[in-house]
Amino acid sequence: MTPSLWEKESFYSPSDIIIAGSGFVGLWSAYYLKKKHPHLAVTVIDRGIIPAGASTRNAGFACFGSVTELIKDTAMMGEERMLWLVEMRYKGLSKIRKVFRKKDIDYINSGGYEIIPSFRDDRYNELEWQVKWLNKIVSPVLGERKIYRFADEKIKDFELAEVGHIISNDLEGCLHPGKLCQLLLQLVQGMGVKVFTGVTIDRFEENNDAVTLYTDSDLLLKTDQLLICTNGFARQLLPQLQVSPARGQILVTAPIPSLKLKGTFHFDEGFYYFRNIGKRLLIGGARNIAIENETTTEMEITDQIQTTLEQFVSRHILPGKQFEITDRWSGIMGVGSEKMPIIKKLSPKVFCAVKMSGMGVALAPVAADTVTDLMR
Repeated sequence: MTPSLWEKESFYSPSDIIIAGSGFVGLWSAYYLKKKHPHLAVTVIDRGIIPAGASTRNAGFACFGSVTELIKDTAMMGEERMLWLVEMRYKGLSKIRKVFRKKDIDYINSGGYEIIPSFRDDRYNELEWQVKWLNKIVSPVLGERKIYRFADEKIKDFELAEVGHIISNDLEGCLHPGKLCQLLLQLVQGMGVKVFTGVTIDRFEENNDAVTLYTDSDLLLKTDQLLICTNGFARQLLPQLQVSPARGQILVTAPIPSLKLKGTFHFDEGFYYFRNIGKRLLIGGARNIAIENETTTEMEITDQIQTTLEQFVSRHILPGKQFEITDRWSGIMGVGSEKMPIIKKLSPKVFCAVKMSGMGVALAPVAADTVTDLMR
């Protein structure tokens, strides 16, 4: 279909900035660009009808890191970078609450918990010391006196099985990622941002005058600057980046009247995560049992992961109880050898903010604020 004159002079007119990806990072970037530079013509493009990578397909955690996860991160990338990442996540959650009312995004300060299995191995021998050490170094960064504490009395309250310890954290919670994404979309459109959905960017070319985007709909779109926020799919446009897709699978049960669980929970360095949605149980993760298979952009669910999640529920969360599963899905995260996001200027006209490592809800506002400062 050949565009009309009116379309070429309105919808398809050249943009100052085009953002590839309408997930959390892309939409927050559009928000900060228009807030900092209201005169800019900003366009967001997404290949899905709605954001379909991780932003609307995650577990809805508003968190910044469990104890065993942060200990592992420290070993992988050092104390300074771990603390910077925690601070970034915490600031991002604060930004969300400043822009949107809690009730509009179902934000609940439910508290965060990490469960430690009753069997002890080398990873948990120094757990008490690790909690004290993390509190000492993380508390000044977040401005709170004590972040993590043992709450073993909750094991009985939550009716958990084969759990030796619970570490609690009052600063974490949960939200509705679909509502947050929808409100972000409405917000930026109200600021004058154009949003194209169902359009795939096949490739782009950069020259002195502009960046030209070639799409699957034969549209040629031109922009002064291009910002790529496609996270786990980033290498489709930027093959040089050190970012890989990581599929996260989730299941949700029907309402369980006897469910005692309340809050957001992590297990095994964050590879398992679960929470209540009212009286329903959501659980996701377990990709560490099949890392190679789960390094994919295919949004399927697999028997191996789904069965493992069900077994985890039966063993630890609902021992001896029957439950019905009503929903199953997967989403694609962007990960790498370490968890630091990639936020950078790649060339005079091309920028990126990708690799949120499963923490896109919390990281997106700060990543967007940072990358838009690098732009015009």
